[in-house]
Amino acid sequence: MKVSISVTTYSWPGGGLTDELTRVVRTADQAGIDTVWVADHLVQGDPASHLDDPMLEAYTTLGYLAGQTERVRLGTMVSAATFRAPALLVKAVTTLDVLSDGRAWLGVGAGYHGDEARMMGLFLPPTAERFERLEELLRLATQMWAGDESPFEGVHYRLDRPISSPSPVTRPHPPIVVGGTGEKVTLRLVAQYADACNLFDIPDGGQTVRRKLDVLARHCDALGRPFDDIEKTLAMALEPDEPAASFVARARAARELGIEHVGVIVRGAGWTERQIETVAAAVGA
Repeated sequence: MKVSISVTTYSWPGGGLTDELTRVVRTADQAGIDTVWVADHLVQGDPASHLDDPMLEAYTTLGYLAGQTERVRLGTMVSAATFRAPALLVKAVTTLDVLSDGRAWLGVGAGYHGDEARMMGLFLPPTAERFERLEELLRLATQMWAGDESPFEGVHYRLDRPISSPSPVTRPHPPIVVGGTGEKVTLRLVAQYADACNLFDIPDGGQTVRRKLDVLARHCDALGRPFDDIEKTLAMALEPDEPAASFVARARAARELGIEHVGVIVRGAGWTERQIETVAAAVGA
């Protein structure tokens, strides 16, 4: 079982954001955590936080974290496809991959946060268009990372010569995770373009996870892609003061459902070393 942590809030008792974040990511790096994910928002969206609590820009943060670590992988969970020009997002992930020596993910989704978009002047078109733009972004990333500089023609994006130089260190390209669980479009995009899906831990005895994985398998069959090519990830929350044995048991239960990688969040305040050690106990479970 792979275990990751998601940093969704940058508030620690007593402050010290830079020192605390550095300590967290170094602890994760040493503890065998697979990936440190960061949220890609401009305002704080954690339900247990306040809207004006600290929030760092994602890719600047990931660049900093790359310089503080040696082995842990790094990515967003996830970037809205419309927040940045597609080539700019591909270039940001490529840059992170090169400078971290092959530790970057491309985490992307259609986007959803209308209040944030209105507050910060972000582009967030209607839902159907967001998914069209997401698919074009995935097509473009695949083309650029293959070294194909031919013109890109989409409904929403046209690029005369999409150059990707330097090439990413990770070959054939940084892994792609598509966030979301929509059965008609999102999971089809996972099957067609992604290296990992991202499902959610819903307290229903695993029924929803099983159904979503069944849908993903059908999309893979329709596209002629092996289902096993896709890493099955699950977003989970660490309960307050949860013992390591309890979390390990939950991770093992997720594995029995077919999950290979859990990404863990904490609510209301930043990660502590003890919490990271708790989730690290499930590595390999």
